[in-house]
Amino acid sequence: MSIRQISVFLENKPGKLSEMTALLAANNIDIRALSLAETNDFGIARMIVDDAYECVNVLRNADFIANISHVLAFSVPDEPGGLNKLLNAFNEAKVNIVYMYSCLGSNDPTQAYMLFRVTDTKTAEPALVAHGLRPLSQEEITAI
Repeated sequence: MSIRQISVFLENKPGKLSEMTALLAANNIDIRALSLAETNDFGIARMIVDDAYECVNVLRNADFIANISHVLAFSVPDEPGGLNKLLNAFNEAKVNIVYMYSCLGSNDPTQAYMLFRVTDTKTAEPALVAHGLRPLSQEEITAI
């Protein structure tokens, strides 16, 4: 149950991020989670949105470089050690984390959502399930 994530390359200059978010707002695309990484020349915005395919089409039609990749999402208790327990399961399953970011959970204030890009999503998912984890579906993560 991987989640569709949008990655967008942005020039590292004032206004580019707001240009992208204005375009999404004008097209009624709701951002559910967002991470921004940068270098001197460009940034990469990674997003979970309510409609990934529409988002990529809107961005590409406006000359943004955007693509869809797959990440895994898990609920984690919002308490000391909650993330560590989740990461221990990744270690036990021998799953390499490339990067991760978080967003708030839905109606349950005791939970947060963690999104993981891993080396091999197709292999990692069953290995993590075998270690007692339940990945969130696209519907669950976009319903927040």
